[in-house]
Amino acid sequence: MVRSFVRQQGASLIEVLVTVLIMATALLALSALQLRSVQFSHSAYLRSQANILAYDIIDRIRINRINVASYSIAYDADAPSGGGLSAVDLREWRETIKKIMPDGLGQVECNAGGICTVSIRWSEQNQSGQNDEDAAEFKFTTRV
Repeated sequence: MVRSFVRQQGASLIEVLVTVLIMATALLALSALQLRSVQFSHSAYLRSQANILAYDIIDRIRINRINVASYSIAYDADAPSGGGLSAVDLREWRETIKKIMPDGLGQVECNAGGICTVSIRWSEQNQSGQNDEDAAEFKFTTRV
């Protein structure tokens, strides 16, 4: 009786398909992680810019301490059109916010005691890349 043994050589088609499926899933997961990383980096960048813009207007207010009350402005108020230092500061600050922040708005509330709260609001992008309906907001309070 003669027996012939057949040796398997190479990989079967099923093994190759399973390997391709595992690799495709891993690559898809890595690309999703990369996308989220870019979104979080951009969000951190916008928050840093909001921080810089808040310090900018606070420094401008400190320079013109005598007129602290003239720096109060609400989100929905138009930028002042006068020629005074506070009007120019607020107008330039608001223009900078609109240039840097997506759908950016700025608000300043100063009381008689010299305590000012600066709020900056902007829209973040959601996972689909569209602007989110919930605006991100940065608030900073200090005594000038």
